[in-house]
Amino acid sequence: MLAIVGGTGLYELPRLNITDRIQVSTPFGDPSGDILRGRVGLNEVLFLARHGAGHRFLPHEVNYRANVFALKQAGATMLLGFSAVGSLAEEVKPGEMAMPEQYFDWTRGHRQRTFFGAGVAAHVSTAKPVSSALVDAVMVAAVQAGHSIHRDLTYACVEGPRLGTQAESHFLRLAGCHLVGMTNVPEVFLAREAQMAYATVGLVTDYDCWLEDPAQHVSVSGIFELYGKTLAKASQVLDALLSQALPTPEPSIRTALASAMLTPDAAFTADQKFWIDVLRR
Repeated sequence: MLAIVGGTGLYELPRLNITDRIQVSTPFGDPSGDILRGRVGLNEVLFLARHGAGHRFLPHEVNYRANVFALKQAGATMLLGFSAVGSLAEEVKPGEMAMPEQYFDWTRGHRQRTFFGAGVAAHVSTAKPVSSALVDAVMVAAVQAGHSIHRDLTYACVEGPRLGTQAESHFLRLAGCHLVGMTNVPEVFLAREAQMAYATVGLVTDYDCWLEDPAQHVSVSGIFELYGKTLAKASQVLDALLSQALPTPEPSIRTALASAMLTPDAAFTADQKFWIDVLRR
């Protein structure tokens, strides 16, 4: 089942015929809000607003572990996120869409970024953190909807909530990053720990602040002015995606924990065994 995580501006799915509203607490705390289960087109899907109803949580305040765990527990095997991003590459223009396939973690270590620790040791490979099958399916849907999406990009995740300096923007460009945002880490890595195929559609709102022209620098008002138009295109792509059979997650993703766990099952407490069993589903 596909879980959709809505970012800025995407707090509901208008075409979702809701069949269940799931209120849940997890071993990692409460998710950002209720999980909505329903049908769109041919598919049963789950939906969760990343920032909560009314955009209550800043990026560093989102309980990513609870969000991913709650979606996995509800039956998700794939997670498709939507989020606002800045462009660090001139060819990726504001108003366009982009799907990163690599990540550069430039957060500051304040976020809870793994399910493991406290007696449970595991090291999950994230060399290829994104599901190519899910990206391919979204790209096909974009063509069907009459839109284009950039791919094969690298997303730098910064801590926020402030917008970056020019020095930081130039550094991320030197590091080979094409996009910058505040929310995809640790979400992408937790999805892999939960053996869920992950991809995100970035809605490009600005050129961050690396260009010399101050008129091109990112601002909150500028983000929202363009974001709504780009979100309408992204919604059309999502409708096209959900009107057809969804892809099957790669076996290597769905078995990511098979070779990652170091602590033997016999050493788990009952509580640990519960959440590990959910991740292994």
